[in-house]
Amino acid sequence: MDQFYEMIYKRKSVRRYDGKRPLSAVELAEITAQLEKLQPLDSDIPVRFRIVKRGETGCLWGEYCLLLYSEERENYLANAGYLLEQMDLWFASRDIGACWYGMGRADEKKLDGLSFVIMMAFGRCRADAFRKSMSEAKRKPLSAVYTGGAESALERALQTAHYAPSACNSQPWSVVCEEGKLTVSQQSGFKNPLMKNLVGYMNKIDMGIFFCFLELALHHEGYDFRRTLLSDGAAEYTLSEE
Repeated sequence: MDQFYEMIYKRKSVRRYDGKRPLSAVELAEITAQLEKLQPLDSDIPVRFRIVKRGETGCLWGEYCLLLYSEERENYLANAGYLLEQMDLWFASRDIGACWYGMGRADEKKLDGLSFVIMMAFGRCRADAFRKSMSEAKRKPLSAVYTGGAESALERALQTAHYAPSACNSQPWSVVCEEGKLTVSQQSGFKNPLMKNLVGYMNKIDMGIFFCFLELALHHEGYDFRRTLLSDGAAEYTLSEE
């Protein structure tokens, strides 16, 4: 998964696609093959993927939609975010535009007994659709989501992880650093433009996206870690140098 690190600075939610240059059968086969290589947050949670034309969903943009289905159990939403964010970064590495689409509706609510969770739109886009500078990324100051002392390398990793995308840019994560350990949990009590019945759902997916970014950044800065998943979409990282 480490090969995705540089894509953190390139990826961007793409909403404009080039319908005159559809993805080829070869490219779709490569996408399907990449799905088999994704690393789960929790390997005990069964998931399935399905690629359909955008018109078969309620999505408003993209050429295709990647649908994720999962067993509904503890941490399944974070697991979904962790998996699909790897695809988001992989798409960027192939100059394929992608966008999380939380409001999308699938024509099939079940697949092999698993429930539809969320979709990601994707398709051919212009080369200038990707991010040129991280100054374009609007994020809270790191001090708003992080507490505790940290050496410069760890602080760099946390700043990079903080570029993770989230629903309505809500950035629901909170990180506490103490004695070589990071505790990551979901913040609550802030205003969010999402409808109330979607806030908790989408932000749990966001936590999985953040875990993906955080782990890539930690490895890049030379840290090894042991991850322990906690309840309510939280996780604890025990750090050591590689």
